[in-house]
Amino acid sequence: MITPATTRHVKEQQTMSLKSEFALPKEGFVRVDTLAKVLGIAVVTVWRWSAKGTFPKPVKLSERVTAWRAEEVRSWMNAQGKAA
Repeated sequence: MITPATTRHVKEQQTMSLKSEFALPKEGFVRVDTLAKVLGIAVVTVWRWSAKGTFPKPVKLSERVTAWRAEEVRSWMNAQGKAA
C-alpha cells in the first residue's frame, strides 16, 4: 500500500541520488541547470537568489553562456550548512 509517507520517502531518495549524480566540480564553472539539480531547487530560484545577492554572482563566459565559479558555490554551500 502506498501512503503519503512512502511517497515522500521515495521522492527524498530520488532527490538525494539526483543530487549526488550532479556533484559540483572542485574547480571551474557550473551551469545553472547543474546548480539547480545539486541544490534541489528550480533554475529560476538560482537566478532569483543571484539577483538578490544571496547567492554568488554568475560569470558571463560568452554572449550566450553564463556560469558560476564552483569554488564560490562550494563556499556558499558551506556557509549555508549544505554538503558540497
